[in-house]
Order: sequence, then C-alpha cells, then structure tokens
Amino acid sequence: MSVYTTVERDELAAWLRPLSCGDLIDHAGIAAGMQNSNYFVTTTQGRYVLTLFETLPTADLDFYLQLQGWLAGRGLPCPDPLSAGDGRRWRPLCGKPAALLSCLQGVSVERPGPAHCIAVGAALARLHKAAAGLAGAPANPCGAAWRRATGDALLPLLTPDDAVLLADELAYQVAQDWSALPSGVIHADLFRDNVLWDERGRLSGLLDFYFAGVDAWIYDLAVVANDWSADQEGLAALVAGYESVRPLLPAERAAWLAVRRAAALRFWLLRLDAVYRPRAGSVVTVKNPDAFRRLLMQFRLAPMPLPG
Repeated sequence: MSVYTTVERDELAAWLRPLSCGDLIDHAGIAAGMQNSNYFVTTTQGRYVLTLFETLPTADLDFYLQLQGWLAGRGLPCPDPLSAGDGRRWRPLCGKPAALLSCLQGVSVERPGPAHCIAVGAALARLHKAAAGLAGAPANPCGAAWRRATGDALLPLLTPDDAVLLADELAYQVAQDWSALPSGVIHADLFRDNVLWDERGRLSGLLDFYFAGVDAWIYDLAVVANDWSADQEGLAALVAGYESVRPLLPAERAAWLAVRRAAALRFWLLRLDAVYRPRAGSVVTVKNPDAFRRLLMQFRLAPMPLPG
C-alpha cells in the first residue's frame, strides 16, 4: 500500500460527494505494501480506505471490487466497496481508477501462534468455498505465465548466483502440472499484514484482494503457510484450520512440496522486480527479496512435509 499518486484535499472532497459518505475531515497516505496508492480517509460519517489503482486493468478492477462485496455479503470480514448513485464501485481520481472501501477494525499480528493459524486456515477455506459461486473471475495475475515472463526479464539483471538459482527453479516449475488440482478464486496474498484481529483475539479483517484470481487452492494455502507458519507446529495448526472447512484431496497433498516452492518463487520475483525495475512514487515500500530467496532454498534443500 505505497503512495505513488498524491491526492489533494479539494479534489478528494469533490470525488467523495457522490458516495454520500459525509464531508471530508482528513486523509493520510498509508506507507505499506507495494502495488497501489492507499489513504486513510476520515469523514463526518466514519473512516474509510481510499485506493488508487496504479497499474490494474479496469476490467479486472470491476471483478476485485465485486469479489470483496460478494464475500462481505456472505459473512467474511472483507472491505466492502462503496457505490455511487449509479452503482459504480470505482471512478477516476487524479487520473487513476479509485475506490473507497469500509475500514475494518483491528490490528495485524507479527508473531502468530497456533490459534491464529487455525483461524486463518479456516477463513481461507471459507473464502475459497464462498468465492466459488462468483462468475467471471480472471486467472491468477501472478500465476505460472507471470512467473515465467517476470523471471525471464529479470535473469539478465541478477547476480550470477541468483540467476543460476532462478533459471533452475523456473525450469522445475515449468515441469509441474496443476491441471487436476481443485481450483477457484484464491486470495494469493494473505500475509500477516493483510489479516486483522480484534481486541479479543478474533479474526476481524481480510484485506488486499488485488492479486486474487483463479488458481489451485492448495497454492493459496502454500502462500499463507510461507508467511504464517515458521515451524511444523504452526503449519499443522494452519492445515487443521483449513481442513475443518474443506478437507484436502490426495492430489493436493502430493503437490504440496512443488506449490510451496512456487509460492516462495512468486514473492521472490515480486520483490526482485521492485528492486531491479522500480516504479517512481512519493512514498514507496520496497521489501527485501532475500527472505523469500532463503525460503525457496530451504524448500529445495529440506522441504517441510504437509502434516496429516
């Protein structure tokens, strides 16, 4: 949630009027994340999150906002986009498509325990099942084709050691076949900072759906596992939570080691891309790629089996 586009107060106040959300009091940029420009917006009726979409095609944006509204309407704690009188969920602001969404209460946790992992696993499975009824979903925007194209573009820019590792992992992933795995809409970015918890320790928010798309559900579980479960105890809790809602199939279990590597590769590439091919912005968060390089190496050398 970096800030690439500066929004002036008067322009924002005019943009807000069709949403009937009260008069603007204040807005402040959110310096986190990597892809879009985000602001906290306070009005006389409450607090919201404004997102300006820097590169997202508007056809995909329609789906992402519909998805969040769909999930919120089915009881998942997701941001709900506000609509103007004509029903539109986004309109241009400062030359970018922009949307205003409800601001969920709670805080993220830096060091989750088993109870957090169980709750996140169950929420992820509920998300998969609830989103299965939504038509028109695009493919995962950072899926296999993106990994291959981004990797090929980065190879000439990397250090020799990184280039050798990346080329070998890309070749390994190209040989994988996920066609028989259960699939549907996945979140694809449910990291710790995209989940909120209330003061009683209950899960209160699932955030940042702008990488969502159709892919293997077990891959989405691997994305979550790579950030939430540093050890086998956390992984067992995460999987138990997920399977309390949707039991895994044998084919998914067989694919686990490969999808964990693919999930680590995806975020290594995403962060390498931000370092070697950066976008200009007034407040830009660039995250260190090394953490996911180390994770990828760990899974290549000493993979962690799926519990159960």
